[in-house]
Amino acid sequence: MTDLGPLNYFLSISATHTTSGIFLSQTKYATEILERAQMFNCNPCRTLVDTEKKLGPEGSPVTDPILYRSLAGALQYLTFTLPDLSYTVQQLCLYMHDPREPHLNAMKCVVRTTAGSIILILVFLGDNLLTWSSKRQDTLSPSSAESEYRRVANAIAGTSWICNLLRELHTPLFTATLVYCDNVSAVYMSANPVQHQRTKHIEIDIHFVRDKVAAGHVRVLHVPSRFQYADIFTKGLPYPLFTDFRSSLSVRKSPTPTAGAY
Repeated sequence: MTDLGPLNYFLSISATHTTSGIFLSQTKYATEILERAQMFNCNPCRTLVDTEKKLGPEGSPVTDPILYRSLAGALQYLTFTLPDLSYTVQQLCLYMHDPREPHLNAMKCVVRTTAGSIILILVFLGDNLLTWSSKRQDTLSPSSAESEYRRVANAIAGTSWICNLLRELHTPLFTATLVYCDNVSAVYMSANPVQHQRTKHIEIDIHFVRDKVAAGHVRVLHVPSRFQYADIFTKGLPYPLFTDFRSSLSVRKSPTPTAGAY
């Protein structure tokens, strides 16, 4: 094996190291996408998606479906350093088999947004805390509280595995893992063992959540909808809320002039 030194540029991703963390950017790659779409001098667009309506199969077929698929794949790779584009790009990829004019117009909007996002980078800070947000429901449950509680249990199971791995690597965590949930009943159930009517259908094997909470290893906190940062991956958002949630992903402007050098 050959030691190539600190990571600088790999697979169209530029890495800049500072004392506070690592800054990743895909400026050169984003510029190539604009050139491929022949939109290099386009005006940047602030809004990614129309929040009033969703894309559907309607519309006239595009004249160049190969270009559509090429741009969709390129934008998908760009989400590595711009995860805030993930939801919209995923929606565009749903119609790669039969792209229509409304899909192409939506893609042009994403490309225009990319033009305004070239200066943005993804930041990995050295003092990041381990957090895990429960998002999706994998199984059907009789009540919303029960399904939310199951999602909390799945999140805690995942973070517990990571904590055990870090402990084996002699890097234990000394603070409680924070798990956020937007269901008040599920938050109460994680700390209160007397919830018979709400928990009578829940299997015993997911009640380890209460043990973790009681031991101080986990804290289950309620998060209001306006702080539900996972929504940036699951729905179209108004611009103010979108920019607020994007900052929570550590996507921000580069503090160094060298981050976009490649």
